[in-house]
Amino acid sequence: MPGHRAKTAARGLALAAALTASLAGCMTVHGETAVVPAISKPEAAKVLKDFTAENNRANRAYDPKRNAAIETGALGAIDQAALTSRRELRPQGNPKYRSLKLTDTHYLIPQQAGWPKFFVTNSASNREGDGRWFFVFQRDGADAPWKASYLAILQPDEIPRFAADGDGYARPVPTDGGSGLTVPPERLSRAYTRYLQDGAGDTFASGRYTTQLRAQREERKKRKNVRNEYADQAAGPPQFAPFGLRTRDGGALVFFASHHHHKQTLPRGYRPRISNPLLKALMTGTPKQSVTLERVAGQAVAVPPGKKGGKVVFLNRIRGLTAAKGE
Repeated sequence: MPGHRAKTAARGLALAAALTASLAGCMTVHGETAVVPAISKPEAAKVLKDFTAENNRANRAYDPKRNAAIETGALGAIDQAALTSRRELRPQGNPKYRSLKLTDTHYLIPQQAGWPKFFVTNSASNREGDGRWFFVFQRDGADAPWKASYLAILQPDEIPRFAADGDGYARPVPTDGGSGLTVPPERLSRAYTRYLQDGAGDTFASGRYTTQLRAQREERKKRKNVRNEYADQAAGPPQFAPFGLRTRDGGALVFFASHHHHKQTLPRGYRPRISNPLLKALMTGTPKQSVTLERVAGQAVAVPPGKKGGKVVFLNRIRGLTAAKGE
């Protein structure tokens, strides 16, 4: 990706393994009410270093339980399902996995009060392409570990210029009102899933994940040999919290999640044939006439400031199958 390149990279990402206690950080200020940096830069660097090391070990083991210790939110849901299906097919793991290496990392650390806290890393990788890997790490409490909840791969010309406060820290976007954006972060998931359902509104710019996706669905609905039905649902806290960073133009780069269901039903007397082994590994029930695919998506979007107007632009979207049900 953005589109295809990120999707390809994410397939190989299937992160897993338990992090050591070092990922919990060692800040002494709890931060329930005090506005403090989410983490120090040296601690953030250690979080990313430990995460990457455990990620590489985990990809070789295909262990979803360990993944749950280092990932949450959309990224965790996608990778844990991917690891589950791959482990079902190859219990021995993937000894030929090529280790991910992240270099030239920039840290976007906001000052915040309350929980969850978050920070963002922007790195070059040893994967194909020029895309920069943006990880969002979140921490849900003073004694909780840092976990990665979003990944977005942005091309150099897509990366916005981030705003900083008087102390040089990144500026977070509030998710409880007062964002000043055309669409507040806490409303993005609902606005997007409603758009996919009925196409109403003028919120999102035309593109692969908006107008083109709706057009593809409409074409599939016209098919007579199979009935295609779609249902989209908003995702939100506590499992799928959105996060945003201010940009210098007054807007923001926002990360948010969403749920998507696709049901395919064959005419009476015909039985679905499931050839994808990874899909089979996640299947529950018996596909006698229909199959419902459940997916989770994590999006990175550019949201303009409300006073200027404009449309929300999708920069990156990573979507993964998390469940399948046969009926």
